[in-house]
Amino acid sequence: MEARMKSAANADVMTAIQSLYKAMYSGGVDPRVLELVHLRASQINGCSPCVFGGIASAKKHGETEERLHNVVTWRETPFFTEAERAALALTEAATRIQDGAPGVTDDIWDAAAAHFDEKQLSAIILDIALTNFFNRINRTIREQAGKTW
Repeated sequence: MEARMKSAANADVMTAIQSLYKAMYSGGVDPRVLELVHLRASQINGCSPCVFGGIASAKKHGETEERLHNVVTWRETPFFTEAERAALALTEAATRIQDGAPGVTDDIWDAAAAHFDEKQLSAIILDIALTNFFNRINRTIREQAGKTW
């Protein structure tokens, strides 16, 4: 499979995206939590370049191989805190929006709100949205894994 385009974003789009990332990282959420959120949404969406890049970025933030290998099975492993589990549950519910999916239920929202304040929740939601945005672009243009941005 070959990529269909060299880049799907022009300079104006990249400037806007950088502003969104700045806002996200100013939300007071541990960067490792944001990396886990990005990785899980990318796994769900089958976005190999975002999984690849997300793992590299998570490692730069000090994430361990053990935890990275188990993000896909976070419910069945002892490696994640309750706050991380709440963020991962929110990620899954907000990412899986196909017909008939329950979406973000009150229970999922309440669990996340028990661990994160509104500013932090806004940052996590923005991370989920940006990841889904990039996942869809990468799937459309057939971006290849192996690049880090």
